[in-house]
Amino acid sequence: MDRLLPDPRTRVGYRRDGRPIFPILGADLTAPSNQQLPPAPGTDPAAPPAPLPDQDALNRLLVREKQQGERAAVRKLVEQLGFTKTDDLTTFVLQQREAQAAQLSEIERREQVAAEATAAAQAREAQAIARERAAVRRSALVALGATGEDLKDAERLLVIEDDADEDTVTEAAQALKARRPELFGGTTAAVPPAAPGGSPAGGPPPHGANMPKPGQHGADMARRRGFLTSS
Repeated sequence: MDRLLPDPRTRVGYRRDGRPIFPILGADLTAPSNQQLPPAPGTDPAAPPAPLPDQDALNRLLVREKQQGERAAVRKLVEQLGFTKTDDLTTFVLQQREAQAAQLSEIERREQVAAEATAAAQAREAQAIARERAAVRRSALVALGATGEDLKDAERLLVIEDDADEDTVTEAAQALKARRPELFGGTTAAVPPAAPGGSPAGGPPPHGANMPKPGQHGADMARRRGFLTSS
């Protein structure tokens, strides 16, 4: 049985440098062995061989085929996704991105609102704690007798830690009352009024207040011995 072979002058491909590849060894058109091959059917043996494409033409051909393959792959992908053309797919993708961005913006807005609500709740809690602590201090001072403006002054003078318990507040209030009893309805130690000479009443007489007159001592002695009868 005869084996059918392709025509030896039929190109089956090209090398990287652009040279054609024939089905037999030595099929280069410039090889001397080509003169021993029979002419291809329908060709004129005297006709010059077809010009070989140069490297630039071959590169352009490869680029065009690559682009055609990429377009075919994109078109197939678009059809598999249910679109008729690439513009429809592009529009769909842009819409999805916009929707995702809007969703993220809504999430951020909700997170901001939640953060503001948390901060407001913490501020209200801190204010409530401060009011409670002030009420405890005021109650301890009122229980010891501070009222009115004295109560306000006592609150300013009562220096304790913010997180002090009721027992600590009570002890501090009692210590303040001992130092400043006038703020709790008490009185301070009375100062005796000044004497006419400028010294406090009941104090020693001022220096030189009871000095005897000149000769008074001798006159008193003579009177005691009976030498003087008149005063």
